Amino acid sequence: MVNITAGLTNGWIVLALIIWVLPWKGVALWRAAKLSQKWWFIVLLVLNTIGILEILYIFIFSRPAMKRQGLLKTEEKKADA
Repeated sequence: MVNITAGLTNGWIVLALIIWVLPWKGVALWRAAKLSQKWWFIVLLVLNTIGILEILYIFIFSRPAMKRQGLLKTEEKKADA
């Protein structure tokens, strides 16, 4: 016999994961494209790490490139100093 409530619960979990991942992935892909980091863009597009890699890229890996290009705002520059 099919358990309908288990399917509904799994559906809500999937929906919650999609809502969590899409904004992180969108920002990470946008930043990688803006910084012309082709390999990061491909990795972020292909791998699904439930937002973990995207968050790490946004807050850790893209910072040096943004500093080099002068794209960090003054508040962010002060926080990093």
